[in-house]
Amino acid sequence: MMNKRVTLLLLLLLFCLLSSSSTLAQLKVVTTMTDLQSITSMIGGDKVDVFAIATGFQNPHFVDPKPSYIMKLSRADVFVTVGLDLEIGWVLPLLNSARNSKIQKGGDGYVDASINVPLLQVPTSASRAQGDIHIYGNPHYWLDPLNGKVIARNIFDALVRADPDRRSFYEANLMKFNETIDAKAREWTEKLRPYSGTKIIAYHNEWPYFEQRFGLQIVDFLEPKPGIPPTPSQLFKVINEMKRDHIKIIIISPYFTAESADMVARNAGGKVVTLATSVGANEQIKTYYDLFDYNVSQLFEALR
Repeated sequence: MMNKRVTLLLLLLLFCLLSSSSTLAQLKVVTTMTDLQSITSMIGGDKVDVFAIATGFQNPHFVDPKPSYIMKLSRADVFVTVGLDLEIGWVLPLLNSARNSKIQKGGDGYVDASINVPLLQVPTSASRAQGDIHIYGNPHYWLDPLNGKVIARNIFDALVRADPDRRSFYEANLMKFNETIDAKAREWTEKLRPYSGTKIIAYHNEWPYFEQRFGLQIVDFLEPKPGIPPTPSQLFKVINEMKRDHIKIIIISPYFTAESADMVARNAGGKVVTLATSVGANEQIKTYYDLFDYNVSQLFEALR
């Protein structure tokens, strides 16, 4: 009887140790944005513990660095950034303060998710007179769902570098992600196909990848130049443009005030549609797939 109890206790102890080891073996990943967090979770599954710095309803250009973020980064095995200077104002100070060589640029745990993405709007020259110009190209590339496959591959490569023993696990998840994106992209594209070529107005120049993928035509912006708040003259110009060309839709992101867009819509007989730029922009959008389900449905209903 005593031997059985000892055996059971030893088995219980072994189980606890294995469970603890499994938890400790999770890769710690920090991403700048929730979209990268969602994709990392899909590729890494229960083998990764992922934290996103920016929220889904926050303008990713402007994030306040917090000591808690530095702590997360100091312990991270992998760091994933959008790159292209989108987070230029806050990522570098955080990385420098974290003092974690694995996730510094050039380290095995550093992931620039933009690598191998076909970039749009790469300027041939840039000056302050042009507004907030991104010198490497428009950084909102995750808003084309097929670019999600490139992002996923970049993340996969980093997970394998950090955890080569689980390569086959990550590879299976990557394949599943790619198959799902391909299938859903066909559905999303087909849903908006009847409205291909439709002219719309946007608040800010963050939709070129979405525009290209789904056949829309963004013809003007409420901002006179990228990053410059709407001016009366620009709003008057857009109102006349909408009336002249029978444009009915203005798209805006959750973190911009809708006052200017609402005024233009009232005067031009149009409608303001708030689209999500990231996972978590509202409670309905929990995954990268949800992001496009939501945006495509919102646009479809507005255009219809």
